[in-house]
Amino acid sequence: MNIVVCVKYVPDASGEVAFESDNTVDRTATDGLLSELDEYAVEQALQVKEKREDEEVTVTALCVGPEKAADAVRKALQMGADQGVHVLDDAIAGSDAAATSLVLAEAVKKAGPADLVMCGMASTDGGMSVVPAMLAERLGLPQVTFASVLETQGDQVRIKRDGDVATEVVGATMPVVVSVTDQTGEARYPSFKGIMAAKKKPVETYSLADLGVEPSQVGLSVAWSAVEETTARPPRTAGEVVPDEDGAGAQALADFLASKKFI
Repeated sequence: MNIVVCVKYVPDASGEVAFESDNTVDRTATDGLLSELDEYAVEQALQVKEKREDEEVTVTALCVGPEKAADAVRKALQMGADQGVHVLDDAIAGSDAAATSLVLAEAVKKAGPADLVMCGMASTDGGMSVVPAMLAERLGLPQVTFASVLETQGDQVRIKRDGDVATEVVGATMPVVVSVTDQTGEARYPSFKGIMAAKKKPVETYSLADLGVEPSQVGLSVAWSAVEETTARPPRTAGEVVPDEDGAGAQALADFLASKKFI
């Protein structure tokens, strides 16, 4: 059984984000990490492997991004993935979800037939939640998305999807694309043994030429959306103390929150 987990290298939200002149994120000058929401996908893939101990299961971490994006693949390997694939090509910079799904689909095909393609519910830097659906369409596979619980048996996949008013149970037959939410359970931390073992695990690097994708099909020039303007995050300021004079502190606090449009 082959499982491919799509992971993304995203800017560290706690750090400073640098931008290019075209208003795209300068990913070479910005600290990044494996998207937290994708860690849940890696965790679920590893759990599927562990529950199928009587058969051979390979988990491949797939990432599209600049050189530093190799860190996202490495984190997945440290968690327990068996091998990695890094799609690296300067022409990909600025790609939107549609172009990204194209590159991912071709990489999944080249990495070998996948029985299960796993994704997080969204990327923490984009939050669109559309790449899993686009990827399924390009691969010609069924999709079961936003899983809060994932179960597999034989070639069958069953998920639970929590909505606002109900919980749905959806099933599909492999091969299938699955996206999981952060309700599936905490992702494991890499152990020291896992960190050391990851150094010996194979990682292949693909270019667009390797995937048969033309540079004209990806990048900012063909993106369906563009960032018109960026504004630097303002510096942090000192907090404001709301005094409780004559027992009126609660009202003063409510007025303050209302003035800031927090309530």
